[in-house]
Amino acid sequence: MKQRRSTFVLSMLCFGLAFLYVPMILLIIYSFNYSKLVPVWGGFSTRWYTVLFESEEMWAALGLSLRIALVNATFAMILGTLAGIALVRFGRFRGRTLFTGLITAPLVMPEVITGLSLLLLFIALSHAFGWPQRGFTTITIAHITFSMAYVAIIIQSRLSGMGTDLEDAAQDLGARPLRVMFDITLPLLAPGMIAGWLLAFTLSIDDLIIASFVSGPGSNTLPMLIYSRVKVGLRPDINALATIMIVMVTIGVLLACWLMIRQKHLLERDANTK
Repeated sequence: MKQRRSTFVLSMLCFGLAFLYVPMILLIIYSFNYSKLVPVWGGFSTRWYTVLFESEEMWAALGLSLRIALVNATFAMILGTLAGIALVRFGRFRGRTLFTGLITAPLVMPEVITGLSLLLLFIALSHAFGWPQRGFTTITIAHITFSMAYVAIIIQSRLSGMGTDLEDAAQDLGARPLRVMFDITLPLLAPGMIAGWLLAFTLSIDDLIIASFVSGPGSNTLPMLIYSRVKVGLRPDINALATIMIVMVTIGVLLACWLMIRQKHLLERDANTK
């Protein structure tokens, strides 16, 4: 009975992995297809990588996406960290329930609703004050709006499991709250802040729906450009772009695994030395 169960679990695992990764492998293979027709194999070629790197529109979309992601991740990390600290360290305060709801709402709100509501807000502000013009600014504000919620949850979880012993000891020794914040709390929160920054950066790079609502003419992000091109049919240069992204992510994952294994070996060596 156990053998049948293990065989079934192994079969389901293999099926799930194949369902996820076989399409990626096919995409990588067909990115080297010479033919313009993606399903038709016309021989091995790197012509579409050349076409991709010569596309000014693609470079412009990539540059815009990276600028938005960098600004969004930085501000989302700052605001999300402050929100997480307020939720954990400030105890029960008036309006806490409302504040918690406002922080967590973007996590459960459909992206279509978020994008539409932000679009209406930006249109009203533009009519009233002449600002902001839809483009880089509106996309960045929209991304910060939902990214900071993820950062706040990460910081809240980190603080909840961290305790207040070191902070209380510093205050007992005469340290002011601001000094405790910068010398103890923030260094202890650094791993969570870095994780939140990376998550906010990834969410911004990946977003399509909200950016489609709040973007303006000539402000296509990379996901918007990919969608607009794939919508009219499969294109080999998009396969080449997706292959590059898969390779970069794979390198990042392998590097992270290598660093984790290396750190584990260093800790074991230090433990054996002691």
